[in-house]
Amino acid sequence: MGVKSEARDAAPTDEPAAAPSVLIHGGRVLPAVTVDTYNEELRDEEGFVGDRASRRAFRAILADWRDRMKERGEDPFGDVPMEEISKSKLDKMLASADPVSAGLVHTVVEEFAGELATVVRRFLRLETWKGTQRIVIGGGMIGSRIGELAMGRASIMLAADGVSIELRAIQNDPDEAGLIGAVHLAPSWVMAGHDAILAVDIGGTNVRVGIVELNAGKRGEVEEADVWKRQLWRHADDKPERDEAIEKIAAMLAKLIDRAGEEKMKLAPFMGIGCPGLIDEHGFILKGGQNLPGNWEGKDFSLAAALSAHLPRIGGHDIFIQIHNDAVVQGLSEVPNMKDVEHWGVMTIGTGLGNARFTNRE
Repeated sequence: MGVKSEARDAAPTDEPAAAPSVLIHGGRVLPAVTVDTYNEELRDEEGFVGDRASRRAFRAILADWRDRMKERGEDPFGDVPMEEISKSKLDKMLASADPVSAGLVHTVVEEFAGELATVVRRFLRLETWKGTQRIVIGGGMIGSRIGELAMGRASIMLAADGVSIELRAIQNDPDEAGLIGAVHLAPSWVMAGHDAILAVDIGGTNVRVGIVELNAGKRGEVEEADVWKRQLWRHADDKPERDEAIEKIAAMLAKLIDRAGEEKMKLAPFMGIGCPGLIDEHGFILKGGQNLPGNWEGKDFSLAAALSAHLPRIGGHDIFIQIHNDAVVQGLSEVPNMKDVEHWGVMTIGTGLGNARFTNRE
């Protein structure tokens, strides 16, 4: 099926851009990379192309094959509800001695891998994705065996079709990549005289907050940034209103700030936030935030201002907040590992399919 429209949500890079003296929310030119595009929303007759390689899509394929097996009375999961089938349970079944159980999981992985390969092909047709040499795959699913196999099979399918692209899993822990990447949103003054920053990774199911140690080198490089402490909140279970969600996130951050103080850590008055959707220069979520708790989209809600109202000062300073798309921030965690390529991208398999494409800056 052909793609009906290929919407561009971020301007392509037609010529080199100078690094801004002051970074902006959703910035295209960052210290280490240029963000060529992100949050692309390809559509075909069935809807958003990216949704075919999301966690929901994988679960839908699994549910479909369970229904087929039930008709024959051979569903290995029996009466176990779909929501109770975890990635670890699927990994165990994949390695089990029962050929039917292992075969079912293999079949689901194979079908999902085909969808992932299709999505990659569609993205590589975009002008802003042409010349991409490597795509890193992120999201919680990639941290499982089934996720690794799906990525591997998609790579083989693409190679068989003559598509020259390397697929690689994000090397940091999937639960930490969206926090570590926030370091690359920080202005240069953060690196001077500070040990760590605050980071928030907001997804359609979970919110992660953490303190990221810079471990900066003598010239300010942050090759070894690492998460010191983190907290997880599965907001999809609680279904809070927007204001309740903001207060919860702020309370989690306040605890981490207190902990850093107790440990005498030099915490910078800076916080990087990864959030779904298209982010404008003022930090407003223009679109793509439909999976967040409450209405976060539009210019009547400022995430930075809402959080700031509940946060303490650090070292006598208000916390400077920088917001970008969550797939962009996850991708930024891979900056130290992308020095051997020029053009690379990220796809995050989550509630939807996050995406971003980068060009390294000299």
